[in-house]
Amino acid sequence: MGIGGIGMSALARYFHHQGFPVAGYDRTPSDLTRELEQEGIIITYDDDPDTVRLAPFSKQHTLVVRTPAVPEDSVIYTYLREQGFDIRKRAEVLGLVTRQMKALCVAGTHGKTTTSTMLAHLLYQSELSTNAFLGGISMNYGTNLLLDKNSPFVVVEADEYDRSFHHLTPYMSVVTAVDADHLDIYGTEEAYREAFAHYTSLISTALVMKHGIALQPKLKKGCKLYTYGVVTSLRHDEMTTSKPDFYADNIVVNKGQIHFDFHTPTETIADMQLGVPVWVNIENAVAAMSVAWLNGVTVNELRHGIASFKGVLRRFNIHVNTPQVVYIDDYAHHPEEIATSIDSIRRLYPERHLIGVFQPHLYTRTRDFAEGFKKVLATLDECILLPIYPAREEPIEGVSSEMLGGQVVEKADLIAELKKRIANSQQPVVVLTVGAGDIDRLVPQVTKALKNCKL
Repeated sequence: MGIGGIGMSALARYFHHQGFPVAGYDRTPSDLTRELEQEGIIITYDDDPDTVRLAPFSKQHTLVVRTPAVPEDSVIYTYLREQGFDIRKRAEVLGLVTRQMKALCVAGTHGKTTTSTMLAHLLYQSELSTNAFLGGISMNYGTNLLLDKNSPFVVVEADEYDRSFHHLTPYMSVVTAVDADHLDIYGTEEAYREAFAHYTSLISTALVMKHGIALQPKLKKGCKLYTYGVVTSLRHDEMTTSKPDFYADNIVVNKGQIHFDFHTPTETIADMQLGVPVWVNIENAVAAMSVAWLNGVTVNELRHGIASFKGVLRRFNIHVNTPQVVYIDDYAHHPEEIATSIDSIRRLYPERHLIGVFQPHLYTRTRDFAEGFKKVLATLDECILLPIYPAREEPIEGVSSEMLGGQVVEKADLIAELKKRIANSQQPVVVLTVGAGDIDRLVPQVTKALKNCKL
C-alpha cells in the first residue's frame, strides 16, 4: 500500500528478489512504479477492492505492508482491514528484515539519504560489501536496494517520521542532525529530540554523532560514542580543545573539485577527492567514512569509494551546466536543508544570479516553519513558489504558499516564468528547484527548456 514510495519500493524489490509474488497499490504512476512493473511486480492505481478480491492472494498467506502516507479511508486499505489481513507498517517490516544482520543505520533531520547511500557505496565496493535499503536512488547503481547474501551488513536509512526508527535494531548508527521537524507528529521540539534520544538507546555497538548537535544520547553499556564534523580554518581555534573524533580539514575547492584530509582517531588520510563536489557532502562523507572505517574498510577502499561516489537522485543533481544557465534540482524541504543548498550554490557559483523555485511540502510543515522558510527564501536573488503539495493532509485554513513571500505560479506556468526571468537577467544564472512533493515530475521539462536558454 503506497508501493511507489522510495522506502516501500525497496521492500517490494527485496521480497520480489526473495521469490515471493508481490503486488501493490499507488495513487499515481511514476518512473519508479514503472520500473517495478518492468521487474515483474503487479501494480494497480485504482483504489478499488476488486483488484484485491480478484488477485490470487489469501489472507492466510499474505503480508500487507503499508506506509502512513496511505489514508485511513482508502477503500482498499479498509477492505484489507475488515477482512482480517495481517497489516504491518513499513518501518516494522524493515525492522524485522534487517534484524538478522549488522544494521548500519543513518538517522537525522537532514543528510540521511546522501550519507546512507555514501556508506552503502563505500561498503559495497569494498571487500566487506553490504546489503542496503536506501531512501533515494543511488546514481552509482540505479536502484534503492543493494543485496549481497554473503555480507553480514545492511545499511538502512532510519526515518524519524511517525517514530519509525524505533522499530530498528542498529549495530552502529549515525545521527546527522536533530533540528525539529514533523511537529504534526511530535508536537514539540523537546518531544522530537526525545525520540532521537530513545533511538540511541537501541544501538548496540557505536553511535557516530555530529559534533555539537543538541542531543543527549542514552547509550547502552558498552556502546561507544564518537563525534564527527568539518574543521575549517575559521573554526580551528575554537575546536582545539574539543575536535571531533572524525573530521575533515585542509579543504581545497578548485575548478569544480573538492579535496580534503580525513582524520580518524588513529590516522590521517590526506588529499581525499569528493566524488560529488558539494560543500555539504564533505560533512556527509566524514559521517559515512567514519562508520565504514570503524567496520574495517581500508584506506585505499575509502579513497576510491568516496571519489567514485556519483550521488543520489534529487540530491543536488546538476541537470544543465552551460555558460548562461546552471540548473540544479534538490529534495530539500526544510528551512535548514534549503539554506544548505543555497550555501553550496553560493560557494560553487559566487558570481551567478540565483533563481529559486520552491514547492512547500505539507500544510502542517508550511505552517510550523513559515518564518524559517520566509527567512531562507529571502536569501535567493529571486523566488518562485508553487502551491503546497498536500501529500497525506487536508488543507488548513489560512495556510498557503502565499504566506512565504515570493510570486506563486501554477506548475503549468513555471517554464514560461523561468524563461522570462532568465531573459531579464543581466548575468549568468543558477536555477534551483527544491521540494519533496511532485516537483520532481517537472525536472525533465525544465531541463529541456533551460538547455537552450540564452541571456
